[in-house]
Amino acid sequence: MIRQKALLTATAVCEYFRDQGKKVFLMTDTVTRCAMAGREVGLSLGEPPTMKGYPPSIFSWLQKVLERAGNSPKGSITALYTVLMEGDDISDPIVDIVRGIVDGHIFLSRKVAEMNHYPAIDVLGSISRLMSSIATPEHKEAAAKMRKILAMYRENKDLIDVGMYQPGSNPKLDIAIEMMPRVNAFLQQRTSDIVSMDTTVQTLVDMMQGVDI
Repeated sequence: MIRQKALLTATAVCEYFRDQGKKVFLMTDTVTRCAMAGREVGLSLGEPPTMKGYPPSIFSWLQKVLERAGNSPKGSITALYTVLMEGDDISDPIVDIVRGIVDGHIFLSRKVAEMNHYPAIDVLGSISRLMSSIATPEHKEAAAKMRKILAMYRENKDLIDVGMYQPGSNPKLDIAIEMMPRVNAFLQQRTSDIVSMDTTVQTLVDMMQGVDI
């Protein structure tokens, strides 16, 4: 119960400062542990287990807590919730419900990390539901091109790796293959590197300038 109360207390403290007109940042590590604590409590009270042994009450509880973050007429709460996938199962019920509530998610991939690619973000598995409202047209166009390059390369990676793909048979795939080293370099960053948002966006726009894919 202490783990569940920790998230409730932290959210309540953030709400207090938001009501004072502050812009509050809330980081929770992890929602999964809070859900597991709720599972233990629910099962001990005799609730029937459902998906992955979680009782029905935990899903409604999570929804109520997570939806307390956001804007108010006086201030705002920007929340970052980390979620652990049991056995790297992307269909994990806690992952599903959190993805359905929050405004976006960043998917950290074990496979990407195994390639010594850091931060180990799976771009195609990540999404922002607010990007269309806050990004410039140039930013959105460049990001869409990069996602197309990543998707096309991933779809044909096995053929490329074994040498079965014949260059020239698919002009757009040729562009994706040519661009991948630059794309991978752009998506990597050392922990000691500090790059502003404006610089990052401009680098992306410049890199995708003239790319027809």
